[in-house]
Amino acid sequence: QVQLVESGGGLVQAGGSLRLSCAASGSTFDINTMGWYRQAPGNQRELVADISSGGRTNYLDSVKGRFTISRDNAKNTVYLQMNNLKPEDTAVYYCNVVKFGRRSFWGQGTQVTVSS
Repeated sequence: QVQLVESGGGLVQAGGSLRLSCAASGSTFDINTMGWYRQAPGNQRELVADISSGGRTNYLDSVKGRFTISRDNAKNTVYLQMNNLKPEDTAVYYCNVVKFGRRSFWGQGTQVTVSS
């Protein structure tokens, strides 16, 4: 099992920045991809960004150039730096990790609210 603890959400004005963190614990030795998803009310959960164990990144088109994902393998932690936030970025953000065996684990979610 893998436990995920997220932090860093909150309320920010449009144009502001937030940094999300997600620390993994437990059986972390075989984690492959770490990433962030989000879900706004009435919408499906969507992938925001992810990063493989080799450092390859993938971003949702609407966040490219504004968000940066990174990971610290020594700390089993993934980060999402969010700059130039927009009201449409408002959502619950969920951390996700996928093991090499394809088992997937989710965090509890952290609210990000961007006011106009």
